[in-house]
Amino acid sequence: MTTADRTVRLTVAQALVQFLAAQYTERDGVRHRLVDSCWGIFGHGNVAGIGQALVENGQGPGAPLPYHQGRNEQAMVHAAVGFARQHNRLSAQAVTTSIGPGATNLVTGAALATVNRLPVLLLPGDIFASRAPDPVLQQLESPYAGDVSVNDTLRPVSRYFDRVTRPEALIPAALQAMRVLSDPAETGAVTLALPQDVQAEAYDWPEEFLAERVWRVGRPVPEADAVAEAAEAVRAARRPLLIAGGGVHHSEAEDALRAFADATGVPVASTQAGKGSLRHDHPADVGGIGHTGTAVADELARTADLVIGVGTRYTDFTTASSTLFEDPGVRFLNLNITSFDAHKLGARSLVADARAGLEALTDALAGHHVGRAYEAEYAEGRARWERVVDAAYAVPDEKAVPSQTQVLGALDSVVDDTDIVINAAGSLPGDLHKLWRARSPRQYHLEYGYSCMGYEIPAAIGVRMAAPGRPVWALVGDGTYLMLPTELVTAVQEGININMILLQNHGYASIGGLSEQTGAERFGTAYRYRAPDGTYTGDPLPVDLAANAASLGMDVLRARTYAELREALETARASSRPTCVYVETDTSSEVAAPGAQAWWDVVVAETSDREAAREAREEYERQAARRRRHV
Repeated sequence: MTTADRTVRLTVAQALVQFLAAQYTERDGVRHRLVDSCWGIFGHGNVAGIGQALVENGQGPGAPLPYHQGRNEQAMVHAAVGFARQHNRLSAQAVTTSIGPGATNLVTGAALATVNRLPVLLLPGDIFASRAPDPVLQQLESPYAGDVSVNDTLRPVSRYFDRVTRPEALIPAALQAMRVLSDPAETGAVTLALPQDVQAEAYDWPEEFLAERVWRVGRPVPEADAVAEAAEAVRAARRPLLIAGGGVHHSEAEDALRAFADATGVPVASTQAGKGSLRHDHPADVGGIGHTGTAVADELARTADLVIGVGTRYTDFTTASSTLFEDPGVRFLNLNITSFDAHKLGARSLVADARAGLEALTDALAGHHVGRAYEAEYAEGRARWERVVDAAYAVPDEKAVPSQTQVLGALDSVVDDTDIVINAAGSLPGDLHKLWRARSPRQYHLEYGYSCMGYEIPAAIGVRMAAPGRPVWALVGDGTYLMLPTELVTAVQEGININMILLQNHGYASIGGLSEQTGAERFGTAYRYRAPDGTYTGDPLPVDLAANAASLGMDVLRARTYAELREALETARASSRPTCVYVETDTSSEVAAPGAQAWWDVVVAETSDREAAREAREEYERQAARRRRHV
């Protein structure tokens, strides 16, 4: 009898758990668990299926598929995404939920994962395939289609979706799911919707299906002719600029990028996802690019005649809504493992792994170096911007309430190369992209593809799971904190000593500023009582977020001055407990981050009887007239 002929009788859920525990990725000879563990909240859609299978699987870190208890379905996906990103997409986590609200709560996290090209496996329960109890509790009845459930909301935000309506259908569905999770050009959220009756149904599974399987993650190399053409374009350029995106990190191409920059002298700017591809003190690093970028990077972009995009998908923040690259003859050269991204902006494309492509291009450019005058120009620009950062971090009075940029400066003075800083939304991404001095490849963790409020705390848990020896900081504003603080309980329960810096600025600082710029007059962005005229301009709300964090089990350190902040950060970093550093920032301080160095298209009312909107529209039309379509 062959292995393929031998069978094991298990339920669908039991077989799926055993299958997931036996899947591996391998790149450069190093093997990783493809699905490291499973997050879950149980209800009637999965408790008797996946829940029972995980109980049978065993408990704790030694189990074949360890289980983590979450508090919010969206947050569990965020934790899994943080884990996958820290592992450079070579290892992922699964998330199981019940049907109905549990399943639909996955949608935001799934969209975040897919937008950012990060793998996560979603296992939501579903309605009975047999339709025996119909409608089942929490079922959304569709009068036009009997096979639709709320899980279909996950289709547009998943890279792969299947509904397993018969036991034997799990075999091709599970294999396709692993294919997509392990493919860097295809990856994102993968959904296997599991009808609750099918989860508990028994079947005779081929042992071959349950056997160990390795999914090799290759490094596709660029075509020789394409490399030669790309090298010719670089040699012909007078003012080339390289933009490093998240693909540099995912490919572990940082050393190859540094070798390219050392050899050619081409300056390197970075997207939010790509920041840290070069250390901040590398001579070729010119910092963040685009709307939240540095003055030196954006000026180089405006005058560049060749833009080399490596592992970037060119979002509107990067291109300043298609107004940044102003040179009449500018051309683009894109190196990306995904053909879709490689061909953007009418580019000459290298469809390849970032590391393999950079190595090939560096070899093809042997002996080539940018002009010394150009190199001196951006070196001077770097030095000017360093002085801007120093001014933003400066502290004239350590007994004063710190501004937000001074909080970043205090953190900068406490961390070393091992620390990881996590953020996603609000005004902090702009400040961090301009000012943070990234010391190591994975120190800077900004989720800005979806810019999802509530990401930071659960992501910090996932990152800490993936990097247990590194201090992890979740930077959270009061608006973000109020949306999704519940996983602090998980950090306390599991003894995951994340550090949270909780900044209280009484509202949505980023959107408040944007609202003012677009003529909406900061409407609905402050956390204040209503004034007599009905507007939210009364006194600040008397909420105590520090007390809330303490009630969830965190150690809390309140910092009222810069000196107390610095001491609190040092204490948190040395602690073995989940710790919150709470600081109420001085929003009126003159010490602030520099303004935007490039435009961002947020539409303004074309007609209005309010002066603020009319003035904003005039500025909008002036900026929009500069837009170009690169083909």
